[in-house]
Amino acid sequence: MLLNEFKINEVDKCVYMKNTIIGYIIVCFYIDDMLILGSNEYMIKSTKKILTNKFDMKDLGVVQVILGIKISKTSNGLVLSQSHYIEKSLEKFSKNDNSTVKTPIDISVYLSNN
Repeated sequence: MLLNEFKINEVDKCVYMKNTIIGYIIVCFYIDDMLILGSNEYMIKSTKKILTNKFDMKDLGVVQVILGIKISKTSNGLVLSQSHYIEKSLEKFSKNDNSTVKTPIDISVYLSNN
């Protein structure tokens, strides 16, 4: 990635970014998964070409779920949700009943901003 002018993210070493006059690209790696985000189709295709020349890869198309996060595109942008992951976890442990519970705090306590 560095040989192809990508810069490593200092906070998360699995994220690489490249910013050019024609657009930007962000590549996120996680074990055997990868997420490629870009400002335009050309940037995405050229990054895929760089990677497929070096690695055996399979393009799974537009992302729907990665790392338990569901990604949906709307007219306002992207929506990230983990509700399906939570529901699957609750089902797995037979805790998916939606019954009410008592809160461990006095309901007369008023919380305000500092």
